[in-house]
Amino acid sequence: MILLDVFTPDSNPLGRQWLSALAAMLPILTMLITLGALRWKAHHAGMLSWAVALLVAVTAFGMPIPLALASSVQGFVYGLFPIVWILLAAIWMYQVTVISGRFDDLRRTFFLISDDPRVLGILIAFCFGGLLEALAGFGAPVAIAAAMLIAVGFGKLRAAVTALVANTVPVAFGAVGLPVLMAARTSNLDVSVVANVTARICALLCLVVPFLLLGIMDGRKGIKECWPFGLFVGVVFGLTKWIVAGTAVYNLTEVFAAVVSVALAMVFLKFWQPKGGQEAAQRVGIPMDPSVETEPAIAQQTDTAGLDGRRILMALVPYLLVIAVFAVAALPAVKKLLAAGDVKLAWPLLQGLTTASGTPAAHRTYTLALFSQPGFLLALVALLVGLVYRVPIGEVFAELWRNAQKMKLSALTIGMVVALAYVMGDSGQTLALGLFLAGAGAVYPFVAPVLGWIGTYVTGSDTSANILFSNLQSGVGQQIGVGSHLGVEPMRGLLVGSGASGGVVGKMISPQSLTIAATAIGLAGGESVILRKVFTYSIVLLALMCLIVGLMSTPVLSWILP
Repeated sequence: MILLDVFTPDSNPLGRQWLSALAAMLPILTMLITLGALRWKAHHAGMLSWAVALLVAVTAFGMPIPLALASSVQGFVYGLFPIVWILLAAIWMYQVTVISGRFDDLRRTFFLISDDPRVLGILIAFCFGGLLEALAGFGAPVAIAAAMLIAVGFGKLRAAVTALVANTVPVAFGAVGLPVLMAARTSNLDVSVVANVTARICALLCLVVPFLLLGIMDGRKGIKECWPFGLFVGVVFGLTKWIVAGTAVYNLTEVFAAVVSVALAMVFLKFWQPKGGQEAAQRVGIPMDPSVETEPAIAQQTDTAGLDGRRILMALVPYLLVIAVFAVAALPAVKKLLAAGDVKLAWPLLQGLTTASGTPAAHRTYTLALFSQPGFLLALVALLVGLVYRVPIGEVFAELWRNAQKMKLSALTIGMVVALAYVMGDSGQTLALGLFLAGAGAVYPFVAPVLGWIGTYVTGSDTSANILFSNLQSGVGQQIGVGSHLGVEPMRGLLVGSGASGGVVGKMISPQSLTIAATAIGLAGGESVILRKVFTYSIVLLALMCLIVGLMSTPVLSWILP
């Protein structure tokens, strides 16, 4: 008989919470320093950061080496499937539209709305990217939006930064509402409470993000010349989120926000058009970093002649199919049928792993979700798109293989980062860090979003961050809610929602997102350059969110809560 190690994580193994939290911060600091300051390639930074997390788990947190390695391996496998598979399937679907020639019709369709690249940037990265985040998530919006912006004439780095910053407010309801659903389940709260709070926090950010995008795309001139459009889209997007999140179809919040925003933006542009579009078209192509952008940005031909209703409809087929397939998959009967294909496996060496409370850890079992995850549905859409567009089946699968080859290093990076996240979570490092932040007491709401920010930075997934920290947020709410202005239950809802919201501004700096962006724009190994460009935006939005959440715990903004 093989005796299995039994391990219960200790949130304060070093006796002082600040010291335990400092030890837990070492893997995160390693990632930031190697990727941001030392400009290492992402897969190298990921491997070293995982090694540091493993060392901290074994030495400082007392995790047995076999358990630490087994947890890491499961994390790496989960990084490949479903996360890398979902990303690959999304890019595959997009590439099938490209090789069919129909994607150019979709690109030109946006020029029917406006020929101003700043307007197109908001419509593509913020609105269309929001739709893609709602339907698939896991990096697909960044990859597709960045590629589209380059086609419009954006410089590579400018396209990547624009896509990453735009991919903030939709994240909490990405992948058909999965992040808020998992936050609610983990914290034992009603999903309507978490969805409402999260949507209202993110809705306020919608008033800011379009202006940041205008500044990234065209500096002060972009803000000065296009602010009415940015404000209009921000208000419509945020208001739609606010309303839909409070309904039974909360999981389609971003779908409605994106579609309504584009539809009303078209009406708005009938009455108002920005000035300086032609000059801006030249400026958006200027390299942000000439040392890595060696090729000039060249906008593709934007002649819209011959673009009739039938061609536009055909160009929209892939996205209509995505909506249709995901809508059908969400039906209870179909969802149950797809879930029947899940295979649950007892993971070797982890049967003695428990949570801090002593209950069996979730990672004892690995679920191989064959059909019930977005990757399968996106792959199905890719095949259907190839069929509708009459692309030879051999060429469809050849495109899949070509993209798989391109993503080898990206897959390694994602796998290592998720391995890092697993060993940090299972060893108690994430809990130690969270409890240290929770020690802020009454002022904790002013820092609550930081947990989501850190969790999403480390894992690259707001869903994973919510799984890691939502129960902790709920527990802190239980503690500090007594005698507070809000009371216990509203405080729990606020803190859990703030964690889910905080994750959206950590997404843009997560190694996975950086790798996806670098891959999409053809600058493999350029993650460190992109990180330096987006890091300030992440910090600014995080600080603003912390202020909003803090004030929502007081009479100043508590009226915003449901």
